[in-house]
Amino acid sequence: MIARYTLPEMGRIWSEENRFRKWLEVEIAACEAWAELGAVPPEALAEIKAKADFDLEQIREIERVTRHDVIAFLTSVQEHVGEAARYVHLGMTSSDVVDTALSLLMKEAGEKLLQRLEQLHAVLLELARKHRRTLMIGRTHGIHAEPTTFGLKMLLWAAETERNIERLRRAVDRVSVGKISGAVGTYANLDPRVEELACKRLGLKAAMISTQVLQRDRHAEYMSTLAVIGCSVEKFAVEIRGLQRTDIREVEEPFRPGQKGSSAMPHKRNPIIAERLSGLARVLRGNALAAMENVALWHERDISHSSVERVIIPDSTILLDYMLFKLTELLEGLNVYPENMRRNLERTGGLVFSQRVLLALVEKGLSREEAYLLVQRNAMESWQTGRPFKELLQADPEVSRWLSSGELDGIFDYGYFLKHVDEIYRRFGL
Repeated sequence: MIARYTLPEMGRIWSEENRFRKWLEVEIAACEAWAELGAVPPEALAEIKAKADFDLEQIREIERVTRHDVIAFLTSVQEHVGEAARYVHLGMTSSDVVDTALSLLMKEAGEKLLQRLEQLHAVLLELARKHRRTLMIGRTHGIHAEPTTFGLKMLLWAAETERNIERLRRAVDRVSVGKISGAVGTYANLDPRVEELACKRLGLKAAMISTQVLQRDRHAEYMSTLAVIGCSVEKFAVEIRGLQRTDIREVEEPFRPGQKGSSAMPHKRNPIIAERLSGLARVLRGNALAAMENVALWHERDISHSSVERVIIPDSTILLDYMLFKLTELLEGLNVYPENMRRNLERTGGLVFSQRVLLALVEKGLSREEAYLLVQRNAMESWQTGRPFKELLQADPEVSRWLSSGELDGIFDYGYFLKHVDEIYRRFGL
């Protein structure tokens, strides 16, 4: 069982302390780059690296006057560093620091989410292994179709989770970019090599071109990826909710000792986690839309995106982190009821074999249309009367003319539907 969810694991990434710490990393990396190019004396760089720090409360106090967070931050750093601080922020604009640091934060958060996805993937594979041949009814349009296995359902989700891992890796890579190119991206007061050297030190790629800011299509892609992952979480949750319905009850969320389902009805065991996940996925999609709205800025930059990002990026990464944790926890404790799956599989009295009967009649020489009419006629009677499908087929002289009772017995075999399961599993190395 994974540990109880605690916000500080992801929340720390978006704390004020960590945000300013990333700003300081960017400033120091730029100073190191300038020093490598000979513009900052070695002794000044040593002093900056030894003394560079900030005071959170001081920054807040200064910002109340300046109404500018970067200036407040730099003032606090200057007081810690002293005279050598004149080399800090050399030739840079605020967004050189803020946007590059935001990339570091988004990268850190994305890597944390990748760990969550890997945990989810492992749990899904374990369920897939355990229930490889656990027969259940497959449903299309919510109606019984043909048998499948619960393991295949879990394997399907594992495959989707693999794609989400790939998507998030690409999105993290896309946003792992820094810019130190000045007020409008022309390096007017900078050497482009400063950007290249500083970004390399920070573990980022230097943007090939920028304005005052990194272009927000990168952030929109990242946020859209989080929303797509949220869609998968919701998809899995909706299926669990459907299978937990009282009249189906093939799986069920874990119900802890002392847990209550309803203030009025003591018997209730509701899919509250899955329902919560369905709702939270809507927030991720809304935030992704806001990120798309941020792509179009005036000219070389305005700040209409800034206030939005301060909300949606921390919120979405924290939210998805929580969602992946809860889904993994749910699946680890999932109650699976194979006996109910078997009962539901047999509820339609063998109608799940209708396609097998159809194909057998075609193999005997009937046209597909003739065979379809024969099978459907008996299937509809089974629906209406509740009589077993095989019994009706055996009593139908037009069917028995082509298929003996023994042949029908062979057709009504659940093992038939499992014949290619192992082949599917081999595609996943299982």
